[in-house]
Amino acid sequence: MQRRHDLDWLRVIAFGLLVIYHVGMYYVSWGWHVKSPHAGEGPEPFMLLTSPWRMSLLFLISGVATAYLLRKLPSGFLRQRSRQLLLPLLFGMLIIVPPQAYLQVVEQLPGGYGESYGAFYAKYLSAYRGFCGDDGDCLLLPTWNHLWFLPYLWSYTLLAWALWRWLPTTALERLRHWVSLGLRGWRALLVPVALLALARLLLVERFEQTHALIDDWYSHAEYATVFFIGFLVAFDARFWESLQRLRWVALGLAATSYALMIHAWYFAGYTDAQPLPDTLRTCLRIAWALDQWCAIAALLGFAYRWRHADSAILRYLTVAVFPLYILHQTVIVVLAHSLKPASIAPPAEALLLIVSTFALCLGAYELIRRSPLLSPWFGLKRAPRPEIAAEAPTVLHRDG
Repeated sequence: MQRRHDLDWLRVIAFGLLVIYHVGMYYVSWGWHVKSPHAGEGPEPFMLLTSPWRMSLLFLISGVATAYLLRKLPSGFLRQRSRQLLLPLLFGMLIIVPPQAYLQVVEQLPGGYGESYGAFYAKYLSAYRGFCGDDGDCLLLPTWNHLWFLPYLWSYTLLAWALWRWLPTTALERLRHWVSLGLRGWRALLVPVALLALARLLLVERFEQTHALIDDWYSHAEYATVFFIGFLVAFDARFWESLQRLRWVALGLAATSYALMIHAWYFAGYTDAQPLPDTLRTCLRIAWALDQWCAIAALLGFAYRWRHADSAILRYLTVAVFPLYILHQTVIVVLAHSLKPASIAPPAEALLLIVSTFALCLGAYELIRRSPLLSPWFGLKRAPRPEIAAEAPTVLHRDG
């Protein structure tokens, strides 16, 4: 039951990469809330370095954390996790996310949009469906945008709690044992790759990723798979040791599959007029799954030796990273839109966006963690009232 500091570090790193990724979304040709006038395909190969595995890694770590929390706080687990995930989701949808949708309408609505933010917010709350593009797609309001991770994680957490609550203890332990046997040695690489490849081959073409929860079956197939792998092998040292032994192999497989995808998508000359052959498309879907799991396996394997390496910086960032996640995309969207008139060169502008986003979000965290009113809405324990905090040393001294 000792805390896994290696997973804490990976969680912090993954959320940090998410900030960089969302800054990158401003500069690529893929659709996003606001777009740079210099947007194009150039940065996209770098974006694909983390696209296959970044969110899957977070779901796997969340599965492990769920297993630990169920053992530590079985009686109040569901109430605590619901408070930590659903309160920030509600607050985010009402307060944090609307500026993203507003600036998306300002920048992308055909014919422009000149009403105030207050007028837009009233439409946002009324589930207005009139913000439509030339292609007929309309903006669905209200929205959770980047906070989609929270309802997905809560749903998988609810399923894990149901397994723990309603399966006999011996049945759950047998299930953990069977999964652990199936994920030892080379099977720690091969079995998850096979599951993720099967999901991609069968579902990715039929179910576009929507992040809308109810119709996002390919996303559920990949994210629920890695979540429950983490949940079921959390306490199996042999699984983690297998990944440590295979870390270089996993890294090589991830790098090879990434190189194959980049070559086929960006350098092989395929276009809409000359699309990918079906056989190559199938191979690329398998390569995506290979990269997805092997990158995760390599990261887990290299980090495993640091599982007991605690530090003050890690303890600080472990708590700070969740408020940073809630705030970061709105900060990026607002900053990017505001910096457009300055016409800063894209490399300098991107660096400024990254540094400013981290600085503003960590500054906001310092305010949030000290506020009894704000801290629960960002998934934190309620901060003590100043008068209580001031009295605490006296009470402790008097007691002894």
